[in-house]
Amino acid sequence: MKYLVCALLLATAGTACAQAPNLLANCTRSANLLACVDPLGNAYSVATVGSTTYLRGYEVIGKRYWAQTNSRYGQLTFFTGLASDGEAWVGYTRRVGWTTLNRFSSSGGASAKFTCSRITGC
Repeated sequence: MKYLVCALLLATAGTACAQAPNLLANCTRSANLLACVDPLGNAYSVATVGSTTYLRGYEVIGKRYWAQTNSRYGQLTFFTGLASDGEAWVGYTRRVGWTTLNRFSSSGGASAKFTCSRITGC
């Protein structure tokens, strides 16, 4: 779930999941697609079409594939996702100046409410 949250943050808040240099993902980018693989084998891709962002990935620890769709409406982004093990999640991100207010919950029992800043991170 940690990598899922980081992928979500990457798509909505930019560099919120920057990690130590030895854990950085190797990414390839085209006009509409970003595809990354980290040293542990986790992989994800991010594609944007208009105000909708599509994420897909593979999580090594959970040995599962997942997909997520983010829909942006002004400063508000709603997202829904589904993993190959049946877990589903929903949430939103709201941008207020340089800060994002984030909330999500999943069918697996995980939930969180957190704030991220472009200056201090999450």
